[in-house]
Amino acid sequence: MSSGYEVLVVGEVPVLARVVGALLVLAGLLAAAAAFPTYLVVGGTTISLVTSPLDAVVAVAAPLATVVVGLVLVLGRVPRLGLAYAAVAGTLAVGRLLIELHLGHGSTTRPAVEVLAGERVLTSSVEIGAGWALGVAALAVTILAGVAALLAWNRTVMEDGGSLDPRRPALAGLAVLVGVAAVLCLALPAADVPDRVVTDPATGLETVVTSEGPQALLERPGLALLGGLLLAGALVLCSVVAPSLRPRLAAVGGLLAVTVQLLAGALSGARDAAHSGDLEWTVPGMGLLVLGLASAGLTVLAWRWHRAPARRV
Repeated sequence: MSSGYEVLVVGEVPVLARVVGALLVLAGLLAAAAAFPTYLVVGGTTISLVTSPLDAVVAVAAPLATVVVGLVLVLGRVPRLGLAYAAVAGTLAVGRLLIELHLGHGSTTRPAVEVLAGERVLTSSVEIGAGWALGVAALAVTILAGVAALLAWNRTVMEDGGSLDPRRPALAGLAVLVGVAAVLCLALPAADVPDRVVTDPATGLETVVTSEGPQALLERPGLALLGGLLLAGALVLCSVVAPSLRPRLAAVGGLLAVTVQLLAGALSGARDAAHSGDLEWTVPGMGLLVLGLASAGLTVLAWRWHRAPARRV
């Protein structure tokens, strides 16, 4: 064997690992399907996640990434990359599931202004639609895939020559910075109602009038607050853990799952702002997009940081 190549050893892929891949494919398909039917009917307003071709691209991008990773895992290729992706995605899905359950069932206990798919609505009444049900099912399957990935991890043999090891501390430090900054961005709405400046015609005095806008991640009550806290904590935790996963391609899988989460949130905020004249894209929303791209850059670095192209043995 030529010494110029990084050695990648992949053993027999256990059935459980392939099951994780199948669960990822199912979760991705459910999430993609959830984008098209009615999501919720809030205060008499019908909310749909897809109303234009651009919306469809935004809605299916993350599910498509999940389907691709799942198919690679089903085929038994670089299995720990898929397992790492599933474990991180499942961890992040727990908080998101609690937030969705609140929006579908508990948001009427304390009615408030929400922004859903660019629609500014008051949660005085909520009726769930097929889109919401499919989305909740997708998150539940993602969590199941994450649990199964953790069980399959030690049974799956995959190792390399450790070419990334000297660079892991730097990669982890950068990933933690991105994760903490992303939590700070998520703590504020990605799309908000701008303040208005009103001039008194008699005195010429200008007054800033603040309009009630969407609730931030940690402003919602009950299950949604718990979900927001879990999502924020999981994002930082996964940013810490992902770069330490072995082999190098497992770190790539973990970082990819974080990247998909950040970019999906950022693009959803941009979509909401574009849909409504009452909303504007906020600095935290723009920052989340920048951090998503930074996370994508770290994923590419982890992919490329090795001495030579890897080959399977």
